[in-house]
Amino acid sequence: MKRIILTGGGTAGHVTPNIALIPRLKELGYEIQYIGSYTGIEKTLIEEMGIAYHGISSGKLRRYFDLKNFTDPFRVIKGYREARKILKTVKPDVVFSKGGFVAVPVVLAAKHCHIPVIIHESDMTPGLANKLAIPFATKVCCNFPETLACLPQEKAVLTGSPIRQELKNGSRSAGLRLCGFTADKPVLMVIGGSLGSANINHAIREILPELLQTFQVVHLCGKEKLDPALEHTPGYVQFEYVEQELADLFALADIVVSRAGANAICELLELRKPALLIPLGTSASRGDQILNAESFRKQGFCEVLPEENLTGRLLLETIRGLYQSRLAYIRAMETSDLNNAIEQITGLIESVR
Repeated sequence: MKRIILTGGGTAGHVTPNIALIPRLKELGYEIQYIGSYTGIEKTLIEEMGIAYHGISSGKLRRYFDLKNFTDPFRVIKGYREARKILKTVKPDVVFSKGGFVAVPVVLAAKHCHIPVIIHESDMTPGLANKLAIPFATKVCCNFPETLACLPQEKAVLTGSPIRQELKNGSRSAGLRLCGFTADKPVLMVIGGSLGSANINHAIREILPELLQTFQVVHLCGKEKLDPALEHTPGYVQFEYVEQELADLFALADIVVSRAGANAICELLELRKPALLIPLGTSASRGDQILNAESFRKQGFCEVLPEENLTGRLLLETIRGLYQSRLAYIRAMETSDLNNAIEQITGLIESVR
């Protein structure tokens, strides 16, 4: 029996690519177990899939002053000891890490147990957790051609990001029924991230009358960000969030307005959805979304509108231009090297074990 340990956590972005790999790993005959934090989002997501889950202690390594900086290193040491014990019991052939601080002690323990490690870095430049883990990895997968220059040449592999295959199986007709839309008018889908974006929501609603002249609009606006005044507006439907229906909404969408999180834009790439990306600015992040979006723009996959330039009028003009040029964006995505990430990554897993 082939065995693999998956690890990664802290945010959904450190878990969903692992989830995307699980069906293919099962097809290849792997027994799969997962190491995450005691109470992180990964615990719920993985246990719902019936995968054996091991919680370990986790500490965050910060670049800024915080009193927890004095205690968290001890949590990391404890996590390393716990991970090493789990690895010695499970005896996996390989460890696959999606990152996040819970993965650092797991990768270190795997190296000391002489177990091959493959790391996946989603963003343009490695985050601190992966920077610490990369020296102990056998291979490092990445999403962007520019990232290769940030990684050891002998370890770096450009794969793209694995996405959940069920997203590719949506039904346009089911999406039309869900939204109450007609089949003879194009659909714009707006996604502000899991928590939504107040700035994007405001800008979209500001130009909604003009948008509805050309498009039907499905708006995933985030928790507690619905606008009751817009309920029952013909051609417009809003959701706080969706789960099972997301594949049908993607199948329905002709173009998309989105944030530029790495996993989100890789989903748009694989689904061949021309997008206008509005990356999270440096005031609210380390700037990785800006770099992600610019890379995709250079590759011809999307348009980019910086958040500091976001106005209703410019947003409307850019959406109209995106729709008019949508076939060119689709052709660029179809010829990209960043396709079939699941097969590339599972091929690497098979090769190093």
